[in-house]
Amino acid sequence: MTDWSPAQYLKFSDERTRAAGELLARVPLHEPALIYDLGCGPGNSTALLATAFPNAKIVGVDLSPAMLTAARANLPKLEFVEADLTAWQAPEDVDLLYSNATFQWVPEHMKVLQRLLGALKSGAALAVQMPDNLNEPSHIAMREAALNAPYADKLREAAKARDVLALPSEYYAALKPQCQRIDIWHTIYNHPLPGIAGIVDWLKGTGLRPFLEPLTDDENKDYITQYANVLAKHYPVQADGKVLLRFPRLFIVAVK
Repeated sequence: MTDWSPAQYLKFSDERTRAAGELLARVPLHEPALIYDLGCGPGNSTALLATAFPNAKIVGVDLSPAMLTAARANLPKLEFVEADLTAWQAPEDVDLLYSNATFQWVPEHMKVLQRLLGALKSGAALAVQMPDNLNEPSHIAMREAALNAPYADKLREAAKARDVLALPSEYYAALKPQCQRIDIWHTIYNHPLPGIAGIVDWLKGTGLRPFLEPLTDDENKDYITQYANVLAKHYPVQADGKVLLRFPRLFIVAVK
């Protein structure tokens, strides 16, 4: 895929950062000295870490040059590095590996999480949040609109861009043998957005990217129209003109 758009992603920065804050609140460390923000994006989650742990060295890691440029502009005093998490190795003295809404984009992310957790020192923590919404109407509609389009062949692989999340019991079985404690939970957010167009705008920055990038401009416009039509069947407009986007997220905090 082409590079991410920080501006598109940050249109809903408050809503996206809520989950980052909830994850951070459950990290059982008081004074971590070295923290890595994996998949830091434009730095909104990194800023939370810097506020919570002002004495720590914090390093943001991301694969997107555009996101890293935005993060460096937003947080010029912090360090940011470009790296692919499928192969990235944490230093031995790291205290916290933190990741907000990233590992769903990492192929075979369960194996990557096992590798990262296994390399941590005793007492260090891995804290991860991932959207668990592939079976929500917002994402079922993406696949439905793609399936019925005249350009469906172009979108045959689009749904495979994201890794499918496992059950909580599967994460527990995979990670618990390597750690002294593990906390796994779901939170379901209901975000009030400005109509169906608001849902489309939200997802243009994330989940819709694999579906839009293979298309021509005209096909792109047609796909968005078809997608919005499907969404309208599932997201009724409220009295104030808003629609509620139901958004489940999975959280994992593991201490080595």
